Formats: sequence, C-alpha cells, structure tokens
Amino acid sequence: MQIKLTEIPIREVFNGYFDSQENGVVGYGGRLNIRPAFQREFVYKDEQRNAVIDTVMKEFPLNVMYWSETDDGNYELLDGQQRTLSICQYINGDFSINSRAFHNLTETEKNVILDYKLMIYICKGNDKEKLDWFKIINIAGVQLKEQELRNAVYTGKWLSDAKRYFSKNGCVAYQIANKYINGEVNRQDYLETALTWISAKENLKIEDYMSTHQHDESASPLWLYFQSVISWVQTIFPDYRKEMKGVKWGLLYNEYSQKQFVPQVLSEKVSLLMRDDDITKRSGIYEYLLSGNEKFLNIRAFTDNEKRQVYERQGGVCPHCVKEGREKTHYELEEMEADHITPWRDGGKTTVDNCQMLCKEHNRLKGYK
Repeated sequence: MQIKLTEIPIREVFNGYFDSQENGVVGYGGRLNIRPAFQREFVYKDEQRNAVIDTVMKEFPLNVMYWSETDDGNYELLDGQQRTLSICQYINGDFSINSRAFHNLTETEKNVILDYKLMIYICKGNDKEKLDWFKIINIAGVQLKEQELRNAVYTGKWLSDAKRYFSKNGCVAYQIANKYINGEVNRQDYLETALTWISAKENLKIEDYMSTHQHDESASPLWLYFQSVISWVQTIFPDYRKEMKGVKWGLLYNEYSQKQFVPQVLSEKVSLLMRDDDITKRSGIYEYLLSGNEKFLNIRAFTDNEKRQVYERQGGVCPHCVKEGREKTHYELEEMEADHITPWRDGGKTTVDNCQMLCKEHNRLKGYK
C-alpha cells in the first residue's frame, strides 16, 4: 500500500469540473471522480457549505482529504466529497454567500480561493488495503456505514448500475420492497441487503461478490435475483403483516424457494400463530413455518413465580427421578428447570397447570428427544 501526502491548488481540482447530476461529478481535468453515479449519501446544509468557503477565504486549514489512485492513473475521492463539492459549486456559481457569488468577488479574492492548497493523501493499493485504510480514516466525523465504505472502493459501471436500482431516492427496489426491508436507500441499506442475500447464496462475503463483479457492465443479475426474492415472498405469504418487515427474506429464499408450499395453508397458519400469546417473536413465525424450528418463535418461558409455585406443589421432587427409582429425588429450586408437560407444538400452553419442574439432567434429556 502506497500513501503519499500532497498539496493540490483548488484551481487544479476545479479544472474540468462537471456535474452530470445522477451520472456523477468529475474534476481535476476529468481525472478525479468526485462523486460516482447515483451516490448522494450526504448533502451539506447551507451553513456547513458556507463554512467551507469561509474557511478557504480566510486561508484557514481544512481537514485533510483522501483520494485513491486507480489502475488507469486516475483518482477517486474517498473522503472529502462534500467539502470538494462545496468549493466547486461555489466557483461554478451554483450558490452565493451573503449575496456574493464567486463572480462578484475581486480578482484578489478569487485568487485566494483558487490558489488555496488542499492537503490530500493519495493512496494506491489493492481493494482490501484500500477498504481497510478507508475504515481507519472514517473514525472521525460523520460515520459511514459498512456498505458506504465498500462503495468507496469497488467503484465502476457495475456499482453505478446497482445504485440505479437500490440507492436512488424512490428507486425501484424501494417501490417493490419497502414493506419488507428496513433502512434507508440513500444510506445504502437496500443495496447492502440485496448483496447480503445474493452473496450468501454464492457462499461469498459481500466484498468478494463486489470484487468479482466490479468491472461488469451491468448489475442486472443482482436486480433480477432481488425481484425473484420479493415475488416469492408475496406469492407464498400473500397476506401482508407489519411483522414481515425486516425478515431476512433473501436467506429464506436461498434455502426454501425450491420447496413446495401452499400459500392458503401458510396464511391460515400465520393467522393462528399470530393469536398465540406464547409466541413472543411474531416476526419469527415466517421462518418457523418454512423450517419447522420453534427457536424462531421465542416461546414464552415460565416466570420465576410460576416456577416457584410448581416447585412447591411438587415438594422439590423430580417426577422422572422418582419414576426411575433414583436415590436422589429432591432438589433445590436452582437445581431444577421448568418444562412443558404437553409440548407447545402439541398444543401445550405456558401455564402453571402445564408446567413441571425437572432436575436439569432429565430436562436436558427430554429436550433431546
């Protein structure tokens, strides 16, 4: 990993500045990718933007910025995007401060801005080195999320196309899946979710998937996969409930989409389980119905008061130890565990009448059966 500190005058950074809106922003004679296509994670408020210009005009130091050198000798802006945009937009005449735009300044004032030298660290290395480094420099200031950090490294046509689907306000991914996914599109939560799901399907980490596809022309395979997940969910669970939001649907799709389910039967079971007071995690109902594993439901446990009542009722005796004729049948409360006499899956409720206290050994043995 090569890292060097350099000073670059603002006039050189502004040279060739061009904002093509959603298609990205470039500068530095077209060699600096200031903002990749569809990336609008942070936008300064007016007072923050104006403070940058005021700092430059007073020739006070700005925080150091970070660029990454690409294989073709060009650069990508890793950190300092909003400061760079604020400066370029002001010089470009996009806004004014105290009723004075850049063209209203004297030549001396203009040159103060244009000759101001930005302190920039330029790094060159492989993807992993750049990602690790960017995580370190991201310690201070507004914290970027993991996916935003990845986006700073794996730039290219594939990422730009992926952001078109997953990262733009009102994007198509939001339109079809906002009822099922938590997070914000412009903070890359939707993109990260889609990548998490498809990466798991291919037994990869997100970074590995992005590295593999970084130079692809299109992200359509990711988009088609995502659509398949949402369509599958809507098909097998046609009755939407708020508990469906945030379920890891892609992971369930990867594992169960090839199995046959009857939507009407599933809907009836969902309705029945939603009314079960013993289920404390209703969002887990969907994974339970697909997998059959009760752990996703967080079945209500017996309270300490209920355990004490049953313990006193049994006189501290484990009925299984008595049945086996063991020498020790009596235990202290802390040596015993509560157990459903009739299991929940067979209709047993978490009530005192359906509770028995067993020694830890027998309770564990029963759990294995």
